Amino acid sequence: MTDICIFPIPDCVTFPGTVFPLHVFEPRYRKMIQHCLDTQTPVAICHTQKLLSPAKPNQDPHTALHSNQATYKPYPIFSAGQPELLKALDDGRLLLNIHIRQRYRAIAEKQTLPYMVYDCEPFLDREADPDDHDYHKELKQRILKRLDILAFRQPEFQAMYQAHDWQTKPVNEFSFQLFGLIAFDADTQQQLLAMDTITDRLERALELLLGID
Repeated sequence: MTDICIFPIPDCVTFPGTVFPLHVFEPRYRKMIQHCLDTQTPVAICHTQKLLSPAKPNQDPHTALHSNQATYKPYPIFSAGQPELLKALDDGRLLLNIHIRQRYRAIAEKQTLPYMVYDCEPFLDREADPDDHDYHKELKQRILKRLDILAFRQPEFQAMYQAHDWQTKPVNEFSFQLFGLIAFDADTQQQLLAMDTITDRLERALELLLGID
């Protein structure tokens, strides 16, 4: 088991092999980051799901939905990595890069306050069939061709796309880092993160990319 400190950000999903810039200003999260820097504890940047507490007696569902009974819980599959402190500002705020390395599955909550800490285990892909290797390379090339088209149409995307040598990336790394380049809605990103085969991620990525005009 691995202790992971949780930095929940609604609608934010991170993938292994990417770097997430983080601005920390809340005192409890500044304390969390300092703990992680001191102990080399990984930080998870993760999407959250909205949960509702039981409604009060005689309270209708609409009122309950819009009351302060809603709480937020991290999804059980997330990515985490080591924080790199870039700058500590005079007012205590911290500017960091979180180097996302690996996916984890939350097993048990160890601590809730002042920040969440979970007992986690690595969330790994199922072993790939060697016969799928050529198919993965084909999917990668089809995705790259689609990205070429999108980069031609969108100048702001072109700079990001051309900043990395996507052709030479190993297909497993490509199947994750692709989603740091072009992001879909958070729930779709979360579904992609929870897929446990290269085939599933690449097939879904190609389907989504073909749906972009």
